Amino acid sequence: MSNRFNSIVMPQTDHDNPSSTTVEKDFALPKPAIPHIPHESLLQPPISSLGRALQSIHMGSQGQDATGYTLSDTPLGSAPSTAPGSPRLPPVRQNSGSATPRSRPPATTLNIPGMTRSRVSPDGKIAQRDVGAKLVVIMVGLPARGKSYITKKIQRYLSWQQHECRIFNVGNRRRVAAGTSTGPTTTPPQSPPRSTMLLARSVSGVIDGPTQAAHILLNGVDPLEEQNRLAKLPSADTMKQSAEFFDPHNEKASKIREQVAMSTLDEVLNFLLNQGGSVGILDATNSTLDRRKLLFKHIKEREPKLGILFIESVCEDAKLLEANMHLKLRGPDYKGKDPESSLADFKKRVQAYESAYVPLGAYEEENNMQYIKMIDVGRKIIHFRLQGFLASGIASYLSTFNLSPRQIWITRHGESEDNVAGKIGGDSCLTENGQHYGTALYNFISTKRNEWEADQKSRAMENLTLPLQPGDQTPPYPELLGDLDEKNFCVWTSMLQRSIQTAEDFNTDDNYDVKNWEMLNELDAGEFEGLTYKEIETRYPEQYKKRKADKLHYIYPGVGGEGYLQVISRLRDMVREIERIKDHVLIIGHRSVCRVLMAYFMDLTRDDIADLDVPLGMLYVIEPKPYGIDFHAYKYNEEADYTFDEIPGYKPQKEVESSY
Repeated sequence: MSNRFNSIVMPQTDHDNPSSTTVEKDFALPKPAIPHIPHESLLQPPISSLGRALQSIHMGSQGQDATGYTLSDTPLGSAPSTAPGSPRLPPVRQNSGSATPRSRPPATTLNIPGMTRSRVSPDGKIAQRDVGAKLVVIMVGLPARGKSYITKKIQRYLSWQQHECRIFNVGNRRRVAAGTSTGPTTTPPQSPPRSTMLLARSVSGVIDGPTQAAHILLNGVDPLEEQNRLAKLPSADTMKQSAEFFDPHNEKASKIREQVAMSTLDEVLNFLLNQGGSVGILDATNSTLDRRKLLFKHIKEREPKLGILFIESVCEDAKLLEANMHLKLRGPDYKGKDPESSLADFKKRVQAYESAYVPLGAYEEENNMQYIKMIDVGRKIIHFRLQGFLASGIASYLSTFNLSPRQIWITRHGESEDNVAGKIGGDSCLTENGQHYGTALYNFISTKRNEWEADQKSRAMENLTLPLQPGDQTPPYPELLGDLDEKNFCVWTSMLQRSIQTAEDFNTDDNYDVKNWEMLNELDAGEFEGLTYKEIETRYPEQYKKRKADKLHYIYPGVGGEGYLQVISRLRDMVREIERIKDHVLIIGHRSVCRVLMAYFMDLTRDDIADLDVPLGMLYVIEPKPYGIDFHAYKYNEEADYTFDEIPGYKPQKEVESSY
C-alpha cells in the first residue's frame, strides 16, 4: 500500500469473539466493535438507482475489508422501520388558496405563443386573468404625422406573433357620428361597438333591473347612463367635417369628438377585459393634455392594473410632412374632392389642432407614465419608463422603421432530390431542373434590379410639382425621400444545400451580398424527417390526424421537432432586420419559412399561415409603401426560355394539401 493510505483506519475484528474491540493503527482511543451479524439475517434497505451507482463507484475506488464492509466512515444503514410511513407534509403557502387569497397581481413576464407555457396559459398567450400584462396603446400627434401608418404596422407585427391585437380608429367613428361615413367602421363584425348594442337594447325595451346590474358588473358602465350620454350629444346630421369642425373653440364639435373618443375607448377596454384581447390601440390625435388625462383616468377607473403606453409621432422633416399631407388627400375625408382645395382645408385643420397641441413630456414624466416618442418615422426615438415585455417589444420594433424605397423578393429553392421523391425535411441537393431555376432566377432578378433603378431615377427627374393637380392620385412618395444612389442587393439563404445551391450564381457576382442564415432553415420535422407524407399517414395515423386538425399549433415529435409557432418565433429577428435595412433583399427559403414571411408582409390571419399556397417556381416581390405595400407575383416558365411570367391580380390562396 502506498504512503498516502498509511493513515486510513483499518478495523481489526475477531468474528469469533463478539466482545473484542477494534484496534486502530496510529490512534490510541478504542472504538466499539462492529457486532457480527450473519448477512442472510439482515434486511437490506431499499436502494435507489442513484444510490446503487454511487455505491458501486465507492466500492470500486476504496475496496472492502475482510468483513465485506466498504472502507468508509459512513455508518451502516439500519434496518427499515416497521412503523407506518409519515404522511407527506403539505406545502406552506402564503397569500394563496381559499383562506388567504392572492393580494398582488400576477407577474407580467414574457408570453410567446408556442414558446412559453403555464398552467393559466397553456398556449403561451396572455391569460385573461393577467390584466397587468395587457396593454392600451394611445396614439398622440397632429394629423399627417404617420400615426395610422405606425398603428397598422404594430398591429400587423403583434398579430403575426399570435397576440390578440386590434386597432380602434376614432376618426372612423367620428365620421359615423357626424353622418359622413363613406363605409363601415374598422371594428370587426365579432366586436360591434358596445354603445351601439346597448342603445339597441334600450330601444327594444329589454334593459330591466337585473340586466342593467349585469351590464354594470361585466362592463363597468351603466347602459342607461350610456344611452343618456349619447342622447345628449349635439345633432351631427348636418355638421361638415371641415377645418371648423376641429377648431378647439367649437364647443358643439368638441363635445362630439370627446364623446366619440370616450366611446371608442370603452370598445378598447371591452376588447381587452371581456373578449380576450392583449393589445388595444386607440388611434387618434389625443393632442391635448386634458384629453390624455381624461383617457388615463377613464382606464384606471375601469381597470387599474391595465398597462398604458403613449406613442407620439412627430414630424420635423418639412418634405416628409408635405408628402404626408398629400397622402392624406386619399383618405375618406377628402376622397373624390378637388385636391387643391382639400389640401388647403386640411392645413387649416392641422392649424386648429396645433393651437391646443401639447406634446408628450414633462407631465407624463412627472407622473411616471410610460411613453415612446418617434421623430420622422424612426429617425429618432425617445423612450421613457417602459414596463412589460409588450411595451419593450413594441419599442424595439419601432426602432427598425425606415421609409427607404426598396424591394423584398421571396421564393423557395429550386427543385431538390427529396422534392422528386416526395420526402419532407432532409438536406438533399438540387436536381438539374433545380439548378436551371437558380440560373433563371439570377438572370431575372438582375434584369428587374436594373429596371427598378432606372424607374426611380426617371420619377425623380420628373420633379413632380406640389400641390397636386385635379385628377392626380399618386403622391410624390417615396421618390421625394428616396435614396437615388445604387442600392446594395442582399441574397439570404438557409444553411441547407438546396437553398445555398439555388444562390450559386449570385454568390459568384460581386454585385450581390450572399449570406446563409440558420434561422431560415426549413421547419424541422423531428423523427419524421425523410418520410413521405403518405408514410406519415400510414405509420403514424394519430399524429397525422392531430396535425391535420391544427397545423398552426402542431409540433412534429422527436428531437428538434418544430411547428409553425416555433418558426414564427425564430423569424422574429429576421423580420426586424428586413424592416431595418434600406437595401434590396432576396430570400431563398423553404415552404414554411416563405409562408411565415408572406403572412407577415401580407397581413394574413393566423388561419391562413399554415395552409398558404407557396409552390416551387413562384417568385414574389413586395415594395413597402407608406400606405401599405405593392405586391407582384411571378411564375417560373421553364418552357419559355427559362424566364418568369407575371400573374396579374394574384391573390394569396389556400393550398389543397401539403407536406408541411
